[in-house]
Amino acid sequence: FEVASRLSQKDPGIHFVIPAASSDRMAQIRRELAHFPDLSVTLVDGRSREVMAAADAILLASGTATLEAMLLKKPMVVAYRMGEISWQLSSRLATTRFVALPNVLADDCIVPELLQHAATPEAIVDAVWPLLSQGDKALAQADAFQAFHQQLALGYADRAAQALVELAQPGE
Repeated sequence: FEVASRLSQKDPGIHFVIPAASSDRMAQIRRELAHFPDLSVTLVDGRSREVMAAADAILLASGTATLEAMLLKKPMVVAYRMGEISWQLSSRLATTRFVALPNVLADDCIVPELLQHAATPEAIVDAVWPLLSQGDKALAQADAFQAFHQQLALGYADRAAQALVELAQPGE
């Protein structure tokens, strides 16, 4: 919500839509949102794909949602923080340079990844803001996502799935 507040300062007309995966998550979001009464926010029960399809830009955690956003050709930023011990363990076990699946598939940083200590409100705003303007960074992502669509039509999905399976194999 700090990021949303800062983006609202840049564009007072901005509106945020947040899908909640469950009633517990909805309640948690409402509690936090109470601290930011001036934000223009719509909470949605589920329907994350519809919310992503309607968005100008998406801020999300890594996971399969990044593939959904990619297939919708929506500009995105991945930000993720976890407990420090979990971070230390997972960063030592990582077998890939990237966490966002579009980046893993491309073996290139198409989608900004702001992880752990890099996931500050300032850094997230700096990454999201250019995507909202539909400028060069948003267009570069859209071009890359379009290329993925073309590759998927040529059997790339099977090759990508195999690459992900191989990445997940322990000890190889």
